[in-house]
Amino acid sequence: MKKVFVSGCYDILHAGHIQFFEDARALGDHLTVCFASAPVLALAKKRAPAIPDDHKMVLIGSLKCVDRVISSSDLDPIFDFLGHWNRDLPDILAVTEDDPNLEIKRKLCAKKNVALEILPKRPPQKSFSSDVSTTSILATIKNVKEVPLRIDFGGGWLDVPRLSKKGAFIVNCTITPKVSLTNWSYQKKSGLGGSAAYAILKVKDSVESELDLGVGWQDPAVILETGLCVWRSGKRPILEAKYNPDWLEGKMLILWTGLDHDTPDIVKAKRDYNLIKKAGEMAKMAVEERDIKKLGKAILISYKAQLGEGMKKLPAMSGSIGHKYLGGGHGGYALYLFADPKSRDKAAKGRKDVKLIEPYIKEVLS
Repeated sequence: MKKVFVSGCYDILHAGHIQFFEDARALGDHLTVCFASAPVLALAKKRAPAIPDDHKMVLIGSLKCVDRVISSSDLDPIFDFLGHWNRDLPDILAVTEDDPNLEIKRKLCAKKNVALEILPKRPPQKSFSSDVSTTSILATIKNVKEVPLRIDFGGGWLDVPRLSKKGAFIVNCTITPKVSLTNWSYQKKSGLGGSAAYAILKVKDSVESELDLGVGWQDPAVILETGLCVWRSGKRPILEAKYNPDWLEGKMLILWTGLDHDTPDIVKAKRDYNLIKKAGEMAKMAVEERDIKKLGKAILISYKAQLGEGMKKLPAMSGSIGHKYLGGGHGGYALYLFADPKSRDKAAKGRKDVKLIEPYIKEVLS
């Protein structure tokens, strides 16, 4: 008897999974399907399972092409099945052609003397109008098709757990245009919280994914919350206050500096955290009072801290009352704030290196 083995998350079963199981079963006489247990799914995908393990066992086991169904034997995001293999080694491991861990699985199979079969991903019916994946199903359920990005005014870096300061604040706001997996009208690595937005669109635990990168939580926190937000500095996001950002409409633009920035690479850089804390405090007062000039001062305090960190001076822009690098800085976008829409539009006229942005708050349906 030729035994075939497949392993994956299989969190929400769809026709693509079943086609893969059928193709794998056709390679031999017996098919074992190993699905990621809840702890392994949390490790691999940073989220809880959509379907409980005992229910998943019944669903997969009910398929005609599946002879045996098991869950993870090991707490490992890739090789969660090694304990099963040590007890009952298969003849074939079947994987899809887009498996991100293909090469290390190839090495494992060579070591264990198990044949590796790479199967093409194909829809079960030619008449299917579109591809479906677990991610797309979860996104549809959660209605996560597009999300805003983020600008920060003051207190940045104090959301990184090890850099947090008691009594300090981070002030930020969500912006439009929004982004989606198919429409991203901004530069990448730009200081606008793009990695957090991408994680949310892929239906991952975005806070955990950012913390795993060694950076802070402010990006996913404000993107999920939306609006003009004041957060307490700390190891986890705690919302101090949320405001309608309508008074910022027509008063902001971003300038592309021409350089990428990568926050994880600069977390350990030396910077004046007391000055950063002061900027957060000033920004908090500004949004409480809806004071555009005070917000401009907070932004300039943040910028002073950035210059002290070694960032290059940003170009002046006529009419701007405050400017700073966004996110980690040293590149990416820079924010320019104006006292009124007329000043902003005048500064932006004829320039291809700037993008007009507007504040965004999610509408609450009654």
